[in-house]
Amino acid sequence: MQFIIVADDGRARAGLLKTPHGEIHTPQFMPVGTQGSVKTMTPEELRGMGAEMILGNTYHLYLRPGDETIKRLGGLHRFINWPGPILTDSGGFQVYSLSRLRRITDDGVEFQSHIDGSTHFLSPERSIEIQENLGADIIMAFDECIPYPADYEYALDAVKRTAQWAVRCIRARKRKDQYLFGINQGGMYRELRRMSIEELISFGFDGHATGGLSVGEPKGLMHEMIHFTASLLPAEKPRYLMGIGDLIDVVEAVEAGYDLFDCVMPTRNARNGTLFTSQGRVSIKRAEFRDDPSPLDPLCNCYTCMHYTRAYLRHLFLAGEILSMRLNTIHNLSFYMNFFREMRRAILEKRFQQFKRDWLDILRNNSTRNNLQ
Repeated sequence: MQFIIVADDGRARAGLLKTPHGEIHTPQFMPVGTQGSVKTMTPEELRGMGAEMILGNTYHLYLRPGDETIKRLGGLHRFINWPGPILTDSGGFQVYSLSRLRRITDDGVEFQSHIDGSTHFLSPERSIEIQENLGADIIMAFDECIPYPADYEYALDAVKRTAQWAVRCIRARKRKDQYLFGINQGGMYRELRRMSIEELISFGFDGHATGGLSVGEPKGLMHEMIHFTASLLPAEKPRYLMGIGDLIDVVEAVEAGYDLFDCVMPTRNARNGTLFTSQGRVSIKRAEFRDDPSPLDPLCNCYTCMHYTRAYLRHLFLAGEILSMRLNTIHNLSFYMNFFREMRRAILEKRFQQFKRDWLDILRNNSTRNNLQ
């Protein structure tokens, strides 16, 4: 793993992660391309707004079109026409979300497809095989995600199983041109998180991820666990906080020392008419924007803000036009890319704490204001 910490400001750090398909400047946000596509966006548009790495989903790509098909067609990079780095998750979280359609054993997970109800079995070995067929730059060990709340014995069993599966993933690995990350689990139990992290470190993974957060726990508890886990992870290796995209959570995690992030929040919110701006979140369907000739965010230079008004964006959303999803997604992802660039610059210039204070004031005040309306 070629990972260089370029600068730090407290525990927050700016890094450079080198992969076979290009460099990643951290902290970095990965748009989620679940089925080989970031919804409504072309790869060229993503590159144009500064995205350096995207995430693909092992579970979904295995079911459709199939990892063997993608391998025959030259791998995921060629299949989706994305020249930059790709990270694939292990499928563990998606299987976790199919709680009524799956059965977990020490061997792996039997589950029913959400597409046609067919039965499948995903083991650690099969997860690695699928990810090697896809050809991502960073692949993930198969893990068992723990729900919230979960009792101690349940969480302990999942931690032990995750460690056993991690060893099997390492043994199953054949390709040497991919980085393999381990995923620590443990729910909200510090003792179990420590146990999981210490075991995974001993296995010699290329990088480390924290999973099983943002699964329903209170924000304060999640933030405590973010800081606790980051303090235990090796400083010389990249740290990935899985599935976290709320910007309040992001700045907490970057302050703790995390480097990589992914979440469907910017794209899903875009399709639902919630947009991120320099003043906080905006619900574009609100009546106040009916005759508003101003851009969505006067401080944003994305394609949407440069060419269209709030009134037009509101009209498109209420009319159910496909263009609404396109323009809203362009803006939200552009906002996220710029937010992470500015955060990285703040670390380089030793002013991360000021960056955090300024943005938390905006985000929290905006949240309070929206709740009162």
